[in-house]
Amino acid sequence: MIGSKFVTTAEHAALANGMLAHADETDDSHAPSLTHPGCGVVPAALAMAERERANGTQLIRAVALGYDVGSRLSLSLHAHDFREAGHSTHTFGPMFGAAAAAGSLAKLNYDQCRWLLSYTVQQASGVSCWMRDEEHIEKAFDFGGMPARNGTAAAAMVSHGFTGVEDALSGERNFFHAYNEKGRIGKAPVPERLIEELGSRYEVMRTNIKRWSVGSPIQAPLDGLLELIRANNVKSDQVESLTVKVAHQGANTTDNRHMPDICMQHMCAVMLLDGIVTFESAHDEKRMKDPKVLAVRRKVTLLGDDEMAAAMPARQCRLLLKLKDGRELAIHVKAVLGTAQNPMTRAQVDEKCFHLMAPILGKARARKLCDAVWDIEKIGDARKLRPLLTA
Repeated sequence: MIGSKFVTTAEHAALANGMLAHADETDDSHAPSLTHPGCGVVPAALAMAERERANGTQLIRAVALGYDVGSRLSLSLHAHDFREAGHSTHTFGPMFGAAAAAGSLAKLNYDQCRWLLSYTVQQASGVSCWMRDEEHIEKAFDFGGMPARNGTAAAAMVSHGFTGVEDALSGERNFFHAYNEKGRIGKAPVPERLIEELGSRYEVMRTNIKRWSVGSPIQAPLDGLLELIRANNVKSDQVESLTVKVAHQGANTTDNRHMPDICMQHMCAVMLLDGIVTFESAHDEKRMKDPKVLAVRRKVTLLGDDEMAAAMPARQCRLLLKLKDGRELAIHVKAVLGTAQNPMTRAQVDEKCFHLMAPILGKARARKLCDAVWDIEKIGDARKLRPLLTA
């Protein structure tokens, strides 16, 4: 292959960074499309930006484009129903988003963009059996690594002269024909959603930033539990029981999982014991066997709830905390911190990013990287970020 060494380098970088981006539950999520856009789009954009020596403005525009394309692709397939039919929206959407971002940075022309979509269509795959991945490794590949790698590969091949089908989304035997699940979900794909409010509704603005480094369905319960603890000075030894109601899908994903950061009961127990959840406590596997944690965990009941499943915006929860003195503390979390309805401040985002990176990069380099990202438009060559990103 022409330029195969360079293409392989970009693909491998996108693959590795995509997996790392999702593996520890620090990435963002786009609730309407059931995707985690960032772990697929951003690694692909970074890889291609380095290859093309793109500037910061080009990089950030490519990322925004990737969020739009990927999220809309998943929405056009009826995201929730599509996943229930066995497909992985978390793979399909980010793959198209990664391809769009990489293709933008590769400066593909009109015809090449059509071929780019065709190569992405051919690689589109993903089965929602990832929900049974107890180690979170294949899931990280499915959500971030594979989409980033495949999108980068598609853009790289086309930029090196590969041609393809020009109408893979609309012509004979097209993508939407192949993935038409009307027979099982009762709905045909809606390709028109790809351009719905295009240019006025930006999907990156509908993407959630996680306050807590845990699975998305656990975000709202931790928000609500922290509020109850602080408002009422609750201590773990005062707790009689805690009932958590979330959407059925969220309950199914987080019910008594073996990984601490994906287990609803465990993370609620940690919050009750510590009064806070940190990155370290969310990934401390030893505490899953701690008798003190297990004792509190047995007091937590997780329920899938019809009201929460239908509630919009998504990821809402209801908590009922019963104390031994007879008090009952209830809260309905309607907007998770970090969502468009309840956004994190710049200071909150900066604090989270710094504390995530400092143990690996060191405080000085982590501070420089945070500052560089906040002023990314001033970067003239994406390769200047590499020294700050390398541990």
